[in-house]
Amino acid sequence: MIGCRAERRSRVPESVAGPAGLGGELAVAWLRVPSGGRVKLILPRSAPVSAGAAPWSAGRPGLSYLTFHVDDMEPIVAALPGAGARPLSDPVVVRAGGRRISFWRDPEGNVVELVDGRGGEPASRRSN
Repeated sequence: MIGCRAERRSRVPESVAGPAGLGGELAVAWLRVPSGGRVKLILPRSAPVSAGAAPWSAGRPGLSYLTFHVDDMEPIVAALPGAGARPLSDPVVVRAGGRRISFWRDPEGNVVELVDGRGGEPASRRSN
């Protein structure tokens, strides 16, 4: 389909997706696009919700979830509250699948997921 190829598939359990404000259990697939980028597709395992049922859910229609892979999420996480974003999980940065991840709601209601590409210790704790 339009030159994309499946790169990876996984399941996000409700125990992770629920507290992060993503609804219930999710199936996730990553597609590699011809230009080298990736597209992440999310399929909720629960029934679709009405647009007014929840501030955000993976079952809501429309484009409202963005993932950014970053080299160092610490300065971004520090700046997001000043830009009007709100964290969706407690703690704000969680570890999952060997990565550091942070979920936010932007001022327009979109969910923004940050994935720290290093997957390891915060920069302030790493030795060079």
